[in-house]
Amino acid sequence: MPKILLVDDDDTMVSLLRTLLELDGYEVIDSQEWEGIVDVVAAEQPDLVLMDCFLPQSDGIDILGKLRSQPAFDQTAVIMTSGLDMEYRCQALGANGFLLKPYPPEELLSMIGEHIGGDGED
Repeated sequence: MPKILLVDDDDTMVSLLRTLLELDGYEVIDSQEWEGIVDVVAAEQPDLVLMDCFLPQSDGIDILGKLRSQPAFDQTAVIMTSGLDMEYRCQALGANGFLLKPYPPEELLSMIGEHIGGDGED
């Protein structure tokens, strides 16, 4: 079962995403260890990271840069999200995808499926 790491400061969004993704057959974990997300990714080895660009005490863009600077995470898909159009910046730093909030659930599931397989099957 593919594993997805949710990195978002909005507890309601995390809860909704967890429900959606688990219903679609994914294993879902989340973390609010903003400064330690790279360590969480190393420990949990998710297939995909779904991360907000703006986080308290940290910056999703900076975290993306740190992930992409380490060869160990080359195969980890990263989809960034934001209420501001930051697609170009995210893709320039190596994001596999970008979703502008609010996005329809089908768009999220489709994008995840493109990177780690649909219906929770890899």
